[in-house]
Order: sequence, then C-alpha cells, then structure tokens
Amino acid sequence: MAVRVGIAGVSGYAGVELLRILAAHPGVEIVALAAGGAAGLPLDEIWPGWTGRLDLPVEELQAEALGDRCDAVFLGLPHGVSAKVVPGILAQGAAVIDLGADFRLRDPAVYAAAYGLAHPCPELLPEAVYALPELNRARLPGALLLACPGCFPTATAIAALPLVEAGLADMVVSDCLSGVSGAGRKASPRNLYCEVQESAVAYGLAGTHRHTPEMEQELGVPVVFTPHLVPMVRGMIATVKVRLLRKVDAATLQAMYADRYADHLAVIVRDGPPASGDVRGTAAAHVHVALDAVRGVVTATCAIDNLCKGAAGQAVHAFNLAFGLPETQGLPLFPVLP
Repeated sequence: MAVRVGIAGVSGYAGVELLRILAAHPGVEIVALAAGGAAGLPLDEIWPGWTGRLDLPVEELQAEALGDRCDAVFLGLPHGVSAKVVPGILAQGAAVIDLGADFRLRDPAVYAAAYGLAHPCPELLPEAVYALPELNRARLPGALLLACPGCFPTATAIAALPLVEAGLADMVVSDCLSGVSGAGRKASPRNLYCEVQESAVAYGLAGTHRHTPEMEQELGVPVVFTPHLVPMVRGMIATVKVRLLRKVDAATLQAMYADRYADHLAVIVRDGPPASGDVRGTAAAHVHVALDAVRGVVTATCAIDNLCKGAAGQAVHAFNLAFGLPETQGLPLFPVLP
C-alpha cells in the first residue's frame, strides 16, 4: 500500500523539487498540497511546467487537516513557521519530514541565537532525528519527526566526517559555493539576475552564518565556514580543509573515504575533484579527498545539488528509511547533463 504524503510549501523551490521526486516515487501517493500566500491558486499557475501533470488543489496550510489525511507530511517552510504546525500534524499520527531549520539544533538557546527568535515548541526537540542518512541512518527507521539538514551542512559533513571520526581533525575549515536557488524564490537584491549574473560574493563571514552551529553540533569540532553565492541556478561545492593531527598517507585517506561510504548508496567517492554539474538534479553526493603532505593538510571536496541532495532528495531518502521502503526508491541518482 502506498504511503499517503502531503507537501506544505509547494510554491517554493524545495517544495516543487519535492513534488518532482514524490510524483515519480512508486511507494507514495500525493494526497495534499499546501502553501501560504499561494494557497487557492491552481498548481499550474504557480508552476506552469506542471500543466496537465497533477490535478490537486493547493490548500491553505492547516496542520490538523494535513495530519489527518496523510501518513507523512513534508514541510518546505521558513524557519519559525514549521515549528508552529508540527505539533498539530504529529497529534494526528502523521510523521513530519521538515526541510526547514526548526528542529535541526538540539539546544533552544543556540536556535534563538542563530535565528533570532525563541523556539516555538522546544519540548519536541529531543524527539527530532537529524536526518542526514550518512550520519544517522540507524536512527531513522520509525522516526516521526525528521529534521533534514541544511544544504551547506550536508556538503560539509560528507566531506569532513571521515576525518573527524578518525580523530584526524580538531577544526574544520569549509568554503562553499552555492547556486542562487539556495536564496529562495522570494525576490530580493540577493537573487536578482542583474545582481548575481557574472558576479560572486562571500557572505555570512566570521561565524555569523546560521548553518555554522548546525555543522559544529554534528561534527563535534569548531567549524570556520564561509559561503559564497555564485552565478548558477543550482548546485553546491564544499571545499573542506583540515590540518592533520597526525601523519597519514594519501592511499590511507582514499581507503578511509571509500570504506566510510561503501554502504551509502547516495555517496560516490571519486578519484578526482567533482563538479557541481556532475550531480545536477540528483540526490547523490560526489566526494574527493587529497593530501598536501608538505603542509600536513587534507582537502576534501563534495559536490551536491543544493535543492536535491541538499534539500528535497535527502528528505525523501530519509523518509524511505523511516518508513521501511527501499533506501533509494524514487531517488533521482542520474545527473541531468549537459
């Protein structure tokens, strides 16, 4: 029997990426679509590319109604909004897969400092499972509240985890390049064509980006993080540098990464640095590790699609594990090329 799912926030980029993936997923039935300001509009008016593809109304976001009709609800909502609707959905017995930030941080004080508001329901934080399959796969089966990682923490963690887990690093430096879709669909100077085309910019400097505490929580070491907005629609490259705490050779590093991700079907360990285009439209991550033996520094690079592996695809991956479905069922793993 198919799992009945709903998508809240279908008018956003992460929401429509969820729609693309779930509409082709053989194990689910989409029974509800919801949005905020776009509620009441036909789906093909919000997304003309969906004309003739799905005949479902886009409803107002009503937590109890969604939870009553669905077995699982995917939330592609802004921070501060998800936490207000999650209790009502859970009360109806449905699982929640939250693509937003509200349940990623375990400490409500850290959340308040990062996002500038008190957490709306801190009592649910202990129940949330940080839904990075490459880190918490064993905790996902049966979970009812899944907190999907941010795109920057996903790419950074996949690049850095083998080094941190081996005790080779006590600090991680991560520089990430992100496509403009990561800024969301709402118009602002940050994502206007004339502002971003043929231009790149660093932002969230010196520990001020909201994803920094999320990275530090999951990696367990200090993270120096600098994101960059670059002129492409979707895609992400994380370049992670670590000064080694002890000597290790290049062959050992390569074997370490290959062994760490051998059982993780959405991660490909590469012999050379990956490009963002190699994973466009996929729920896969490509990672490469290189050693600077003279300086005792390791550089690991990870390429993901920020909307797929960094958001919707990862959410569906975690959902599959939570509901006992084949791990990669319905996941797009082949890139859109060129």
